Amino acid sequence: MADAPAGERRNRGISSVEALAAVLVLLVIFRGRLSGLVSGERLQTWTTVFVSVLVQAVPFLVFGVLLSAVIAVFVPRSFWAKALPRHPALAVPAASVAGVVLPGCECGAVPIAGSLIRRGVTPAAALAFLLAAPAINPIVLTATAVAFPGNPEMVVARGLASLVVAVLMGWLWLRLGKTDWIRLPHRPDLDGSRGRAFWAACRHDVVHAGGFLVLGAAAAATINVIVPEAWLQTLASHPALSVLALAVLAVLLSICSEADAFVAASLSQFSLTSRLVFLVVGPMVDLKLISMQAGVFGRGFALRFAPATFAVAVLAAVVAGVVLL
Repeated sequence: MADAPAGERRNRGISSVEALAAVLVLLVIFRGRLSGLVSGERLQTWTTVFVSVLVQAVPFLVFGVLLSAVIAVFVPRSFWAKALPRHPALAVPAASVAGVVLPGCECGAVPIAGSLIRRGVTPAAALAFLLAAPAINPIVLTATAVAFPGNPEMVVARGLASLVVAVLMGWLWLRLGKTDWIRLPHRPDLDGSRGRAFWAACRHDVVHAGGFLVLGAAAAATINVIVPEAWLQTLASHPALSVLALAVLAVLLSICSEADAFVAASLSQFSLTSRLVFLVVGPMVDLKLISMQAGVFGRGFALRFAPATFAVAVLAAVVAGVVLL
């Protein structure tokens, strides 16, 4: 009888992971049939957007979770002390540039940033990496070039503006950020043997980050149904309002950074600068990302970090658009 409670606890932990994985897999496999079962155009649109966000995000979330577990369990703290400059102000741009080599989206960057902080990386550098990785990696920049074949300057403008935002936000955190704003959950599961700790970290991050991803995808789908397309046509004719409109739209749509360039290219009624704002803001501030940040770093962090990032991203994109486009 003494073993029953422990066994029950293990079963509950495993079943939560399996349940989440089963729901995601079933949504992907049967998305066509589920779309046919729902009645009403708006409900079908909601279902399509919800599943699309998950389909785009889940592979990169899984990649990020695996890499996060590797960082948390197998990479020694001494590695980061050698890999990054000791001075925090120099570690921020170094971590931002490191984001160039990671082909992933914002869903994978959140758990990775959490693991970096746990391994002793200064939060400013980890947050700079979080913003840079999904915005300036080669896959995203290549997709932007394909989406805007007649405007190669969009690739340069997006890369530079996103890098500037990541560095500025890292430095801003050094100046104004407080340690108690980041509340990483306690992880006793990382203390055992490396093999058990690795799989425990994977299970924890999939359930924790995946749950908030589902909430963010549902919110994005709801916004897609509520916002009328006619509003976009009206806003496109006003330069200042069009910039703000596409910035807000990027937050609400929550499109994965590997696909957002094609959506931006389709918004041909808007100026190139407005669409650049859409591309810079989206990978750094959207509903699913805010939800995941709240789950990994705490709601207090998300309520401070997301609005500040939004403002800096809009400003940097507008300046890059005026200068380069």
